[in-house]
Amino acid sequence: MSIPTIEGISAETISNARITTRVLFSGPEDGIPVLFLHGNLSSATWWEETMVALPDGYRGIAPDQRGYGDADPAQLTDATRGLGDLADDAYALLDHLGIETAHIVGSSMGGSVVWFMLVSAPERIRSATLVDPGSPYGFGATKDPDGEPCNPDFAGSGGGLINPQVVQLIRDGYRGADNPFGLRTALRNLVYQPGNVPAREEDLLSSSLSTHLGERSYPGDKTMSAHWPFVAPGVWGVNNGLSPKYAIDIAAFTAIDPKPPILWLRGANDLTVADGAAADMAVLGGMGLIPGYPGADVYPPQPMLAQTRAVLEKYAAAGGTYNEVVIENTAHAPYIDDLEAFNAVFHPFIKKGF
Repeated sequence: MSIPTIEGISAETISNARITTRVLFSGPEDGIPVLFLHGNLSSATWWEETMVALPDGYRGIAPDQRGYGDADPAQLTDATRGLGDLADDAYALLDHLGIETAHIVGSSMGGSVVWFMLVSAPERIRSATLVDPGSPYGFGATKDPDGEPCNPDFAGSGGGLINPQVVQLIRDGYRGADNPFGLRTALRNLVYQPGNVPAREEDLLSSSLSTHLGERSYPGDKTMSAHWPFVAPGVWGVNNGLSPKYAIDIAAFTAIDPKPPILWLRGANDLTVADGAAADMAVLGGMGLIPGYPGADVYPPQPMLAQTRAVLEKYAAAGGTYNEVVIENTAHAPYIDDLEAFNAVFHPFIKKGF
């Protein structure tokens, strides 16, 4: 992947015991480390402007995660561990760099990786910033704030939900705006604030098109189901790892010790992670786009925000702290839509001295 970096960003290929990948850096080598984890269908490129805008004395670090960009394509995601492979990769990178503790920032899928990092090694996290993260209960197939599944096999989640046309257009490297299944259209409709075309749109699109494809990568494999929408999660790839079938243990999360402070930042107009998200099978079924929808009494839209809030309230009740901040006039990537507004909340948070 040959995507140019902006001034103030350096790129290195780093190999550790788990994976070889491209890692972006900003700031002084001895600065306070801030690890940035990108979302699905993207790469470390998405974080560059946020990294160079860090306060003086901070070191930005952003890897291409497993399955994306210049990460070794031979290293696959075992979805039965949820996003545990990506969480372990992140800690292995910190180990390689000799970093014991860091501020962790995750966007969308990257936020879901942070849930796993918090459970596995909370003592290594100075603070956690979750930017429009996936629900701690996973994506799809759950019906209430407590994450109750709509079906016992979690049908309606996993890699089988990805439209084959989307995958084919990625494989073709399609960069147009005419096909509704193309990534440029998806990014403009579901990721950026409507009407906002980022200055680096071409680089962001190239980053998204660098997603690794295959039945064990993106979109991942699937299992057929007797329950609507008749597809259940498989065992390979991040999309399956995001299924509630493989989500974190909520009780284990609320019991972690120590409890790093959490900042939950989200765009006011996010349609990707929402109560009734645009890609939720129940939403699409209710619109008549997925045949056989059994109705909202059987399969209601997932209350993603309500689930995250409920889990963070449990975290606070158990002695942790969190703050939910909504950034107006932004969508699924507020750091792209309005970096100044994003940093007005993010910078004071990491500068609290954790």
